[in-house]
Amino acid sequence: MTATAAARRAWLTDLPVLLVAVVWGSSYLAAKGVTTTQTVLAVLVLRFAVALPVLVIAGWRKLRALNGAQVRGAGVLGLILAGIFLLETYGVVHTSATNAGLIISLTMIFTPIAESRIRGTALPRPFMAAAGLSVAGVLLLTQGAGFTAPSLGDLLMLGAALARTVHVLAMSRMKSVEGADSMSMTTVQLGSAVTVFALLSFAPGTGGTPWAAAAAFDVSDWLWLVYLSVFCTLFAFFTQMWAVRRTSPSRVSLLLGTEPVWAAVFGIALAGDRPGLLGLAGALLVLAGTAWGRTAAAGPATEKETAPTGATTASVVEPAEPDRAHTGLEPAGRA
Repeated sequence: MTATAAARRAWLTDLPVLLVAVVWGSSYLAAKGVTTTQTVLAVLVLRFAVALPVLVIAGWRKLRALNGAQVRGAGVLGLILAGIFLLETYGVVHTSATNAGLIISLTMIFTPIAESRIRGTALPRPFMAAAGLSVAGVLLLTQGAGFTAPSLGDLLMLGAALARTVHVLAMSRMKSVEGADSMSMTTVQLGSAVTVFALLSFAPGTGGTPWAAAAAFDVSDWLWLVYLSVFCTLFAFFTQMWAVRRTSPSRVSLLLGTEPVWAAVFGIALAGDRPGLLGLAGALLVLAGTAWGRTAAAGPATEKETAPTGATTASVVEPAEPDRAHTGLEPAGRA
């Protein structure tokens, strides 16, 4: 293969993955467009009621091949996933799309720190400097209008970032799900999460039922919901499955790591977010810190890396950590 042909192939693979990052960056704006404090659970049920049957049909043969331990393990991970989606979606309702997208990116900092504590290993000094930069950025980002207490939404998004870290660590250490098919794992986890959302939607004080919310939706609400289901969930998952077979997990992960940039672009350009000078400075620090930290934690990577045979690094919600391939859903929850 000539250098020109190789470059063209790489570009044709990179572009769809970059589009996933763009779509995910816009998901916070989409969630704000369709969700209110009274419709969070209904929107989550409806969103995945559209996506889940497609995953079941597409992966039915391998889904049936899961053993009982794998199904139970995926079900437990799905409960964590449900918590992440709830924190994120309630969070995005109570903060700006820009803040939501940038704060949640701290998962890329929290995960290596938590893993290093569990393993008892030290992180590189550049990573710790990057982590400090990111934390300082979040502090400034949440103080865009002056030094005040962070909003409820900001705190919920921070909680979601921590919950994502728990999800990654649980997935990487749960022996029962090792070697399980990626699509099957994703399907069971989403099924478990949707069950939680459906049950909670009938509890008093949690808002209307999914069908009541659906009946009240106008055309724009349905467009936002379909966008979240088709593009932010299905397109993202299948694109990653396609791309990881044609390039390295690290390359896919780094491209998906541009998501916070797109969240800020959509929030400021389309949602009218005005973070102020402190907020803008904080946004830049978060972007710089997470990008630097991602690189520092990963170490040298080569384009020859591939996922393990039989495993596919793919997610409906979040890129895999560089140089590691987890099966199934990665740290979770696009709002």
